[in-house]
Amino acid sequence: MSKLRYGVAYYDEYMPYERLAEDIAMMKDAGINVVRIAESTWSTYEPQNGVFDFTSVDRVLDAMHAAGIAVIVGTPTYAVPTWLVKEHPDVLAVTAKGLGRYGARQIMDITNPVYLFHAERIIRKLIGRVSKHPAVIGYQTDNETKHYDTAGDNVQLQFVKYMREKFGTLGNINERFGLDYWSNRINSWEDFPSVVGTINGSLGAEFAKFQRGLVNHFLAWQVALVNEYKQPGQFVTQNFDFEWRGYSYGVQPAVDHFAAAEPFDIVGVDIYHPSQHELTGTEISFGGDMARSLKRGNYLVLETQAQAFPQWTPFPGQLRQQAFSHLASGANMVAYWHWHSIHNSFETYWKGLLSHDFKPNPVYNEAMTIGRDFQALSQQLVDLRKDNRVAVMVSNEALTAMEWFKLPDGKTYNDVVRWLYDELYRMNVECDFIQPSFKELNQYSLIVVPALYAVEDVHLEHLNEYVRLGGHVVYSFKSGFTDENVKVRSTQQPGIISEACGIGYSLFVTPHEVHLKSGSMDLGTEGEKIEIWMELLTPTTAEVLISYDHPHWGEYAAVTRNRYGQGTATYMGCMTSPAVAGSVLKEAVQEAGLWGSNQELAYPIIVKSGYNSDNKAVHYYFNYSDTPASVVYTHGEGMELLSDCAVKQADPLDLDPWGVLIVLEG
Repeated sequence: MSKLRYGVAYYDEYMPYERLAEDIAMMKDAGINVVRIAESTWSTYEPQNGVFDFTSVDRVLDAMHAAGIAVIVGTPTYAVPTWLVKEHPDVLAVTAKGLGRYGARQIMDITNPVYLFHAERIIRKLIGRVSKHPAVIGYQTDNETKHYDTAGDNVQLQFVKYMREKFGTLGNINERFGLDYWSNRINSWEDFPSVVGTINGSLGAEFAKFQRGLVNHFLAWQVALVNEYKQPGQFVTQNFDFEWRGYSYGVQPAVDHFAAAEPFDIVGVDIYHPSQHELTGTEISFGGDMARSLKRGNYLVLETQAQAFPQWTPFPGQLRQQAFSHLASGANMVAYWHWHSIHNSFETYWKGLLSHDFKPNPVYNEAMTIGRDFQALSQQLVDLRKDNRVAVMVSNEALTAMEWFKLPDGKTYNDVVRWLYDELYRMNVECDFIQPSFKELNQYSLIVVPALYAVEDVHLEHLNEYVRLGGHVVYSFKSGFTDENVKVRSTQQPGIISEACGIGYSLFVTPHEVHLKSGSMDLGTEGEKIEIWMELLTPTTAEVLISYDHPHWGEYAAVTRNRYGQGTATYMGCMTSPAVAGSVLKEAVQEAGLWGSNQELAYPIIVKSGYNSDNKAVHYYFNYSDTPASVVYTHGEGMELLSDCAVKQADPLDLDPWGVLIVLEG
């Protein structure tokens, strides 16, 4: 049986003085049972070309093993050493902004042969040295890997080859991508222009897809190298991250996580989030649901915050709540970036579990309680399985296309995703993420589809069939608008899904002083104002749930629901307030027969459930607020694990501010 891992990133190389033994003693006191090392320190291990020094790695591995602490070793390829750039400046990525300059991490061209030669050499030297060390349980390839906007001549050449293999002829490309416009037509392969300057969204989106493919290839190449040395029982993972808005926010634009995750044994992620009075748990849930969905299983949180920024230093109780929030979404490991606060350079004020004085502090003391609980409850909580009946369909292709054609006020695809996901979270509807190519739609009773702007016909037809056979879909505006090449469909919108949705529209406008009024769905309060976007929907067979309240647009529907075959399709033609979106989703959840006792509770009380490795139900209750709360327990009798108290149906559960309770049935 696997066990819960509680860990930190640890960099002995960054320490201002010798304290390895003291660090390990403090780790043991805190229940730390795994550390992550090495992914950032290539220049330490290879200070000059071909000169290797793994002293720091050896001493950390030996010391951790003696203490019974496991180690995940990273390949140190995401921050290149100075000598490599001095000898081969072309290893730096050429982007739309020009040639890169040395200094920051992640500035290289991941396709450059010289970079790949030296990266392979350091990988083989390091992993070959450590693979048989008894402390090593796994490996992380690179870190937060992306394509870094690489677009130099060598990348352009690869893209032209890719286009030729995928589309065959220039005539085919010109037609599919509409390159007659503004004389962008390409009449010779030798004349294929750099995509950096393109004004054609179709061509630009295809180049972005190609760049994401470079990431897939690079990571699979690293996995293959590490697999040559990997010992039985060891794993290979990658630290995926998300769109960054000062914290982890949405679908990663530069990586197709689903494709990139394929060669790995287990998914790893970093998840950062607002804290203190802004802690809601939403980002923890979003990142966890995405990570779990990539390989349909448990995952590792390789990085999350302990203190980090001043605005993130947690209130008392929040560090515990955050740790168990990760477990509630299916994580088998929670690890902090990082153990100690460093004393210089870029992340000086990104504080670790220990502050700059290296002494115990309130955050570290709270971590000690988490470590004890993880150890005591590992068997009951590890390998949590989710059997969710709701999925959110996400698409890198739709995301990229909408970068070319943004909503007003600069709103993007991820704004639409989070607009709907957040409301599901707040009503305690747990969900998975799927892509349009996902075949087994009938696994789910309800599928929520945010802004599926660019997508192949076959996937829309598959969704229509899913509804006809009894499924339920909620679409947002801008769904089904273009094909996979970002070419607008020439039929009345929303094109193929009009059949299931029972609507059509030809006009869309930016709303000004437009309000909503109830149709067959009660808004609760009339006069809700909308902003950003509105499609003027005309029902054919659909019922109007909500319509527009406006002297000129009042004849049009805003939100509709259509009975199609045995299922229903709801279409939201405008970006409403979160509250209205929540009301529409609530009706869809009820229509799908998924409304239960957990949904009678709502944020700031969050409930997450699953089954452990003994197939026993586990229920997590969280209070994301400063106010104590009490809820009625509605599941089978069991034990509250943190207090070791018996619980039966209808018992009250008292939650402290920022509190957590865990009930194991049976």
